[in-house]
Amino acid sequence: MKKVVQWGLPISIITFTVLHFVTYFNGNEFLLDLLSISGMGILLFAVILYTPPKIKMPFGLFIAGLLIITFSDSHLMEGLMDGFREMRNMIGLLVTVPMISWVLREEPFLEAIMGFGHRFLNTSRKFYFGMISFTQIIAYFLLFGSISMMYQFVDMILKDESGEAWEHFKGTALLRGFSLSVMWVVSIPSFAYVVESMGASLGVSIIQGMFVSIAGIMVALLFSKFEEKSYGVDLTAGLKTEIEELLSHTADEKQMNRIVLEFMILFVSLFGSIFILSSFVEIELLILIPLVVMVWILTYYVSKRRLNKLFDLAKKYVQKDMAHQSYQLCVMLGAGILIFALSHTEFASLIVDGIYSLQEVLPFLNVLYFLPFMVIILGFFGLGPLTVMVLVAGILESIYLPYPPELIVLAVTLGSSISILLSPMIMPIIMLSGENGLSGFKNGIGFNWKFGVVIYLMVMGYVQVRVYMGW
Repeated sequence: MKKVVQWGLPISIITFTVLHFVTYFNGNEFLLDLLSISGMGILLFAVILYTPPKIKMPFGLFIAGLLIITFSDSHLMEGLMDGFREMRNMIGLLVTVPMISWVLREEPFLEAIMGFGHRFLNTSRKFYFGMISFTQIIAYFLLFGSISMMYQFVDMILKDESGEAWEHFKGTALLRGFSLSVMWVVSIPSFAYVVESMGASLGVSIIQGMFVSIAGIMVALLFSKFEEKSYGVDLTAGLKTEIEELLSHTADEKQMNRIVLEFMILFVSLFGSIFILSSFVEIELLILIPLVVMVWILTYYVSKRRLNKLFDLAKKYVQKDMAHQSYQLCVMLGAGILIFALSHTEFASLIVDGIYSLQEVLPFLNVLYFLPFMVIILGFFGLGPLTVMVLVAGILESIYLPYPPELIVLAVTLGSSISILLSPMIMPIIMLSGENGLSGFKNGIGFNWKFGVVIYLMVMGYVQVRVYMGW
């Protein structure tokens, strides 16, 4: 029985993913039903494998949706079949995006970039800028796994430096960097989903988010200056010593330059392909991204003549790693059932009426002020950025808001960014706490609440100016 479950889960995931892409281009009714059944298989095998107590959130979302469908006008079986397909785009994305990390681990890219740019990273402020900026680039490949990978890399450089001042220095740079990335990095599922759901321009949303990120980096650098002074530690002196020792063990300069150039080509080719094709190809963004990712990975391994390595990685992913994805996939399936169920009730109307009632009491405030708090509050209940984004965007899709969709995207992703900064209940802070040994509360609220307040005021100021000016 155990073997049946262990093989049934990855087979259900692969079947769902393949049928998702096939039925997007060929909506055969039988294949669509099979898609829903494979979605049921994912949830069923995950529940058997992990037991309901270990997957409380996705199981809870599923039960809540099931109860709403049961007591609504919808037919139960039809509601379940449609509900399991509701989040198909996100499941296709979640299965394929982790494969990007295979390419990043093929060469010592981080070490080469450190050796290449050491002259620009020789003070604590410059190094902080490098950490917060590069975390966002690595997030393009590893999502929130970038926090763990970057921490281990930075900790390797600063191996002899310890104490709260150094952990604050490393932790805030990585967490702030990743939190800013969710406002512009297109391979992050929560960003891609809300752009698609709101019908926003991808180019405008990315550029807008990048400008906010740049401004956020400047604010973070200012904060780090005062935070370093408050600890009374000369970080630059220790940093220079560690960098000099690291450089004495680096590879020859020619090889280092080759690896850096290769990394730049990889980043630009992935980012550029998605960005350019989204403007010219009539394919949904959440379909386009995984297709580009798969072609990009295959192209890399073909060009490197490492197809055997690609086959081994794919085999390992199916046999071991894919099961680890099942929790997130079940969250999406459960959220899909709940969103489908809510769409057949008066829930959206109640939300709209509540917003209008609030605006009557506080006429100088509009809904964009409150959208970030919807995401932040849910984040403190343990719902990750992607789950929250799916639920919030699913509600907003059925509500008319008289604002440019790009502003709605920015307001919602701002909430996601602040939630990542502050909530000790979600994965980015949990991963960071696992690396540096500090509590989630200290890594989150303790170190970042002031930065979070400033980012909210800064972004909301921009949003409200645009609303007032009618841009």
